[in-house]
Amino acid sequence: MGRHSLRPLVVLGATGSIGGQTLEVADQLNAPIHAIAARRGSDELLAIALRYREATVCVSDPGDQRDRFASELGSRVHFGPGALVEVSATPGCTVVNGIVGAAGLPSSLAALDAGNRLALANKESLVAGGPLVAEALAKGGGELIPVDSEHAAIYHCLNGEPEASIDRLILTASGGPFRGATKEELGAVTVSQALKHPTWSMGPRITIDSATLMNKAFEVIEAHYLFGIDFDDIGVMVHPQSIVHSFVEFRDGIVKAELGFPDMKKPIQYAITAPERVSAVHQPFSLAGHDLTFEDPDPDVFPCLRLGYEAGRIGGTATAVLNAADEVAVAAFLEGQIGFTDIAAVVESALDRHDSTMPHGIADVRAADAEARMYAREAIHELP
Repeated sequence: MGRHSLRPLVVLGATGSIGGQTLEVADQLNAPIHAIAARRGSDELLAIALRYREATVCVSDPGDQRDRFASELGSRVHFGPGALVEVSATPGCTVVNGIVGAAGLPSSLAALDAGNRLALANKESLVAGGPLVAEALAKGGGELIPVDSEHAAIYHCLNGEPEASIDRLILTASGGPFRGATKEELGAVTVSQALKHPTWSMGPRITIDSATLMNKAFEVIEAHYLFGIDFDDIGVMVHPQSIVHSFVEFRDGIVKAELGFPDMKKPIQYAITAPERVSAVHQPFSLAGHDLTFEDPDPDVFPCLRLGYEAGRIGGTATAVLNAADEVAVAAFLEGQIGFTDIAAVVESALDRHDSTMPHGIADVRAADAEARMYAREAIHELP
């Protein structure tokens, strides 16, 4: 597959893990880079910009780097969050959204409104704004391909299968660093312990979310919006080896699974080249010497998973509240203000206080987000 047969790439979150791996995959494919974007101006972003000299560069919050970036990059650098939205709407592009947080939602909507392919690694687009993303996808005629390993696995398993044939989806979870722990043991967890994920190297928030299983709760919500499956038909199975990335069970009892060694570059590459499969350097897969184990998660020990289902079933802005309250609670835990098990308590308090409504635009999502943050901060202050 040649350079000009691939759509130009817009890489949002270029300095993050997904963004960096996307650029590596793009180099291997000789794919054109239309734009790169990041939240802050940094030496790393500037180095990337100088490497891709034809790319537009977007900096959401340049801070004290504005003059430096303008001097180095001239007219091809654009500032402010609106720049990311504008570049995502460039027709004929594949937009890889690796932004962290609800700030990624406007760019996802812009990409789909413009009829672009959205390679989605920004969980919050669907968790906070799932109904808006579904509407933009339907109206804009764009394409949504998930990059998360679990959803990419389901995407592959469903390829060519009629929707009516699906019985249930089963997302796999590593179980995080505290698999098998008791409630009492989790009460004494330290920040350093919670940041030691057994499989993946990720940012601090997503690592803590993996430890509480909130990350899996988010993925259940994502799966609901991505594949149109009821929450009652989406399950979670703990699989510490992280080799089986997810299952699909069909109405006739046939089960499909996607297997492979943990490697985010594979789903990133497919999101860029789909429906074609392109050769890539990879470790040949073999199950020899690997024992695969599976177990049910314990929602009493890990209540964040239960809260994800509850918010998803409520629908509307409840999932935006789930996300925002969790972000506040995780930050408080990382700063030593609350304990590990207090994270779920703070999120549950915010959910209990929120009256969910169906969002009609980004303003509604932002209002629910702000309300949830206020509720979460109040819950933190009220903790014993």
